[in-house]
Amino acid sequence: MVFMDKSILDNVDVNVAWDLVEKFSVMPRWKPEDVNKGADLIISKLKEYEVNHEVLTPSLYLSIPFNASVKLEDGTIMHAKPPSYSINCREGLTAPLHYVPAHYSKDIDNLFDRSQDKEASSPDKVRGKIIISEGFSFPGKIQDFEQAGAVGVIAVNPGKDAHWGICTSIWGIPEYDDLSKIPNIPVVAVNKQDGDKLIELSKNNKSATLFTKMEEDWYIQKIPVVTIKGTEDKEKYTLLHGHYDSWDVGVGDNATGNACMLEIARLLTAHKSKLKRSVKIAWWPGHSTGRYAGSTWFADTYAIDLDKNCIAQIDCDSPGCRWADTFNHLSCMTEAESFVHKIIKDISNITPVCERPHRAGDYAFNNIGLSSFFMLSSTMSDELRKEKNYYAVGGCGGNIAWHTENDQMEIADKNNLERDIKIYAASIIELCNCNILPFDWRNTVKEFNNTLNNYQKNSGEHFDLKISIEKLNQFEKSLNDFYSNIDDHKIEPSNANRIIMELARILIPLNFARNPRFTHDSAVPIPPLPTLSLCDEFNEIPSNLVGFAKNQLVRGQNRFISAIDQAIQLVI
Repeated sequence: MVFMDKSILDNVDVNVAWDLVEKFSVMPRWKPEDVNKGADLIISKLKEYEVNHEVLTPSLYLSIPFNASVKLEDGTIMHAKPPSYSINCREGLTAPLHYVPAHYSKDIDNLFDRSQDKEASSPDKVRGKIIISEGFSFPGKIQDFEQAGAVGVIAVNPGKDAHWGICTSIWGIPEYDDLSKIPNIPVVAVNKQDGDKLIELSKNNKSATLFTKMEEDWYIQKIPVVTIKGTEDKEKYTLLHGHYDSWDVGVGDNATGNACMLEIARLLTAHKSKLKRSVKIAWWPGHSTGRYAGSTWFADTYAIDLDKNCIAQIDCDSPGCRWADTFNHLSCMTEAESFVHKIIKDISNITPVCERPHRAGDYAFNNIGLSSFFMLSSTMSDELRKEKNYYAVGGCGGNIAWHTENDQMEIADKNNLERDIKIYAASIIELCNCNILPFDWRNTVKEFNNTLNNYQKNSGEHFDLKISIEKLNQFEKSLNDFYSNIDDHKIEPSNANRIIMELARILIPLNFARNPRFTHDSAVPIPPLPTLSLCDEFNEIPSNLVGFAKNQLVRGQNRFISAIDQAIQLVI
């Protein structure tokens, strides 16, 4: 892997990006009208730099939070924040408080953990109560409490500030069949100090009243899209994208990402004659208030083109933040790991630590099957985070200003932003110009092998994955031959690249999706090879339900074997 013209990176102008960061730092961008003002600023900059673009104007269903509070029996009013998709409850809802202890880890890897005390969360104790529980208002926990009969939820955030968020498990705009899954209870977030007080009150059987002010409706939102045509294989493209709506002014989440994308759009437009394949760059609305509604609308609307022509998707979220001197906890699918390692090491001399992408961010393309890397960008080290006594958050380079009014100009770092722009740009340039697409599916086979063996070990005698393991071994042999033939120039590059892309369409949904292609799984954690993941749960499944679990796994194994058979036929 070599850059066709690495000198392009010498023309990165961080001041172009920094100017947008500064302008966004005084522009709140979560109300629909303000979001569109943000789009207008991006559009004006694209015009200024003579970047070819279009503006899409979809109607998105969004839930807009305004304010919330918790009123105690003694008349005390606590400030709170309602997550998007809490119900509107302006008249107030009063009910007894009930505390459900929940696990909250300072480890980023467990950020979306939904485990909680099983006894305290039983339906007979939760029903009719306002639940108080540690952590953020993530959808999995809210879904569990509502299904158990809770009438409201108070999420106790881990620090001095309450954080904005979203509590629906529905990914993107709800389908008609999803409408019953929309949360139907008020949900609020409070800081730790107020949360601890509420927990104590719950022990004395006290009640509280929740107030939320919300608006839900269809809103016309703008999606600026840049298309930079390559000189040779023009139909094939890399998609760079990120959300421009933010909570409050959202400097680290995601003004820095928007600025990074703007400079790359300017840079690659100026050097488009040096790009063989094409590039698309898109700025999303509806990330914060619609559970990735903008990117999901785009994935739905342009699904067939993405399926046929998109090489990879690259999410640009929270680059260029202060103290972000590592690339730990870097989202990356296994087929792209060696490529990402090389890019980041070449540009920054930093060795990244990659991990399986979470079911989060604007990864709205998994069910199509697009190779993906990055979600969040650079971040502070775990050691520094522990030194600062910071808890885990989902952006801002690890800064706990994430999703609060504190995410302002001091969160951005100009030097880190310049470095991150070059990393994003370098990855795109290489994807545009490489002879053979740099995705190694042999690494994915190794991942699958580890997953299957772990599942087999944990399922014990309950379920036999032998046939899946044998089929995977057969694929591995064929895949090794495929890559050897590429190295020996026995396969034309165009044909090799076609196969590499088609493998993505098979293997990524198999590894990251429960639902069929061109649909969207819920916004809850998805384990590896999800239709076989029940193998991990036999120790917790009651004996009278084991038969049902086995039946589900038979179907999951059939899906796996069929997919691997398709992959074998591609590479032989």
